[in-house]
Amino acid sequence: MKLLWQLAWRFRRSKRQSGFTSFISASSTLGIGLGCAVMILMLSVMNGFERELKDRLLAVLPHGDLMAVAPSGIEYWPEQVERLQAIRELDYVVPITRMTAMLQKGREMKAVELTGLDPSLGGSHRYRQLLDESQWQRFKGHPDRVLLGEGVMDELKLNPGDKVQVLLPRLGEDKFSAPKSVWLTVAGSLHIGGELDNHMGLVHLSLAAETAGIDSGAQGLEFGFADPYQAPRLMRRIGFDFPQHVYISDWTRTHGHLYQDIQLVRMVVYLALTLLIAVACFNIVSTLVMAVNEKRGEIAMLKTMGASHGMIIKVFMLQGLLNGLIGTLVGSAVGVLLALNISDLVLWLENLIQVRLLSGDIYFIDFLPSQLKWDDVGITMFIALALSTIATLYPAIKAARVAPAKVLTG
Repeated sequence: MKLLWQLAWRFRRSKRQSGFTSFISASSTLGIGLGCAVMILMLSVMNGFERELKDRLLAVLPHGDLMAVAPSGIEYWPEQVERLQAIRELDYVVPITRMTAMLQKGREMKAVELTGLDPSLGGSHRYRQLLDESQWQRFKGHPDRVLLGEGVMDELKLNPGDKVQVLLPRLGEDKFSAPKSVWLTVAGSLHIGGELDNHMGLVHLSLAAETAGIDSGAQGLEFGFADPYQAPRLMRRIGFDFPQHVYISDWTRTHGHLYQDIQLVRMVVYLALTLLIAVACFNIVSTLVMAVNEKRGEIAMLKTMGASHGMIIKVFMLQGLLNGLIGTLVGSAVGVLLALNISDLVLWLENLIQVRLLSGDIYFIDFLPSQLKWDDVGITMFIALALSTIATLYPAIKAARVAPAKVLTG
């Protein structure tokens, strides 16, 4: 085996090799390295977005909900909550009431979706982490307080302590009935990120149920699970077994496009960069074919000295594999370094050019996340080395078919 490596390395570093062959060889190594580095970097960025989606957005948003079909709300919801808490995968289940309303301050109006919840129940902790303790205590201790998203606060120019008028549609025989009006005091602002901050608000469950006319005290139930990606399956199971007609929903229906976009980009990255690595590997074919034509004499001499067909094939496969191995190792090392530091590099670039690449007003994060997974590194290296090995087969077999008698007497 040592002899095979020595021959492969000597053929690769031969001074008789033409400049064009050397250029094609270097370009194949560079292309493989570039493909590996970019693939590792892009997969790490997609992993980062998926992590932020789970740890930031899904840590606050409910993973699923059941909303009563009947206008009276969920019947005997305390008993239902107690029954559902026995589900092993469940993190929390809390009663809620949702209302679509208009907020008015002076001449400014803004449509929002108000969620009524009980701040003393366990599920409220996900919102508590978005506020400082003083704001949460002001909200918790006064039923006439409201928490609003930062976008709503900015658009209506509200500050904590301001009073705002809430206009709710009123159903009745006369379709022109005046909306129901409630005055609430702003307790603080919520910041989740993206469009959510522009249309969300929290009020007390008792106030929401009374205002919306929910006789049972809760319009529906919100669920959180230990693994949010299991929410679609678990919500269907819970909803089908529920003793009352309910509408079933989960986060994949409302915000699932974010997760689907991440998975789509991941698949496109795999496909596009695998093709890039494959194109770079095809340069190995060109390099080895030219190398075989240049070294027909050396191949003939090796055969006359007793080298077998298998030995010649292995020598040229190793010669081509050296290009793939060097490109894979260097490219993977560069990709790992970039993946570990891309967030800081992008932040430095943003400060340098004074441009925000990710705006917190549009996206749920305002920085470029990255999470390196060694499984991705291993898969990338395997793909590159496998394609490099396949690319060496044809030239190696062609080298083994060189006829010594014809070459040495020609």
